[in-house]
Amino acid sequence: GKDEEVPIEQVQVNDIVIILPAERLSIDGIVMSGVSAVDQSPITGESVPVEKKAGDQVFAGTVNGNGALEIVNLKASGDRTLDRIVKLVEEAQTQKAPTEVFTEKFERIFVPIVLIVAVLVIAIPPIIGLLTIGESFYRAMALLVGASPCALALGTPSAVLAGIAQAARNGVLIKGGAYLENLGTLRAFAFDKTGTLTIGKPVITEVVPLNGTSESEVLRIAGAVESRSQHPLAKAVVKKAEEMKITLPDAGEVQSLTAKGVRSIVEGKTVELGSLRLWQSDNVDIPDQVRQVVEDLQEKGRSVIVIKHGETWLGVLGVRDTPRDSAKKVLNELRNLGMKPLIMLTGDNKGIGNAVGKEVGIDEVKADLLPEDKVTLLKELLKTYGQVAMVGDGVNDAPALAHATVGISMGGAGTAVALETADVALMGDDLSKLPFAVGLSRAAQRTIRQNFYISLFVIALLIISTVTGFFGIGIAVIIHEGSTMVVVVNSLRLLMFKDSKVV
Repeated sequence: GKDEEVPIEQVQVNDIVIILPAERLSIDGIVMSGVSAVDQSPITGESVPVEKKAGDQVFAGTVNGNGALEIVNLKASGDRTLDRIVKLVEEAQTQKAPTEVFTEKFERIFVPIVLIVAVLVIAIPPIIGLLTIGESFYRAMALLVGASPCALALGTPSAVLAGIAQAARNGVLIKGGAYLENLGTLRAFAFDKTGTLTIGKPVITEVVPLNGTSESEVLRIAGAVESRSQHPLAKAVVKKAEEMKITLPDAGEVQSLTAKGVRSIVEGKTVELGSLRLWQSDNVDIPDQVRQVVEDLQEKGRSVIVIKHGETWLGVLGVRDTPRDSAKKVLNELRNLGMKPLIMLTGDNKGIGNAVGKEVGIDEVKADLLPEDKVTLLKELLKTYGQVAMVGDGVNDAPALAHATVGISMGGAGTAVALETADVALMGDDLSKLPFAVGLSRAAQRTIRQNFYISLFVIALLIISTVTGFFGIGIAVIIHEGSTMVVVVNSLRLLMFKDSKVV
């Protein structure tokens, strides 16, 4: 019978929660009453606010628009969307890379074996009368020098440090050696859409004038009204008008019609902007021409704004989040490097996802995904292809970034959570650095293998030579230290890596 503010932990399943305008939603639930446009980009990645009414599902972490909502809570504390995101990230970050596990096993086995062999070299020859105790001791010391895995120990970290340094010089932040190595083993790439393959901000892509009006007239009237709104779509309209250097007239008080559009007065006539729902709710007869234009734009994956001035239908604006200029080229370069499939995982609807996917050349589009859906699909990709990268920028991408073989975040536009979770960050939001990073990783892998084989060959040579007495300590030291210098210099060649080869 009364409104009460309580800690989120005390909210139980089936409790009714009131969300005021501009508040962040604290629960997962179903709208009981109220209408509003909800910004779901923190969770689903959708670039345009989604209209919510009674019966629609909403998620914790999203941001309410201008309308108040009453929501029935469906999830207990610990099981909400944001809670699950945190849990998924924590689970994935406890998993060790295969290279790290192999190194730990090798260290536990190799050192004890060398020490045992050295003791046997000291004890057995004098017992069976082959050598004196002094000669056996000398050979055992030479063995310890020769078998000391300095080159083996330095070969991998020196290559890793050189590779990470070269990546950083080119705007790619790699957080560890395992991720540098894993980049070169990838077989498939999964991409978020909004803010990753696209710019992340809606822009006007089509202006369709009607009834003899011009594009500039449509934008002049629409811009006058939208200049008084903070809605993302309104900002896109005003920006387009500014780009065309259109002088905007004064608009009267703007009335926001939640989840429908806006209404105002310009030059003595009523102006209405919004979706067709704005007029459908008032039973206004909408011309077939307007309906056809709206349908055509929506089929192309556009959000639409219809403009009516007085009794005249001025036109329709098509709005979308445009792909990055480099996206298509980058995807082709990755495909040439053997990366396939290239998959888009997006929280946006299928129409918009398919439109963007077709334009940038993506192989497969998975749409209408929540964060846990992205993780599920990523796990399926891992089972099928073994090594998969995830590229994203938002809170909603964090669990998938954590579960991928390599999580890659957009460093400039990416959220703090995505940057913290990711293994690699593209600091300039430059997708063109992805092929560079893969190429650098493969060069680093080749260098690590070369160093590994050089080190093992030298160790094997020195073990045999010192035990048989062919090499003394002096020669063993020279060859041993020389091999260390060789692997370090070989690693430093990575600092000259450019696009496709080590110079």
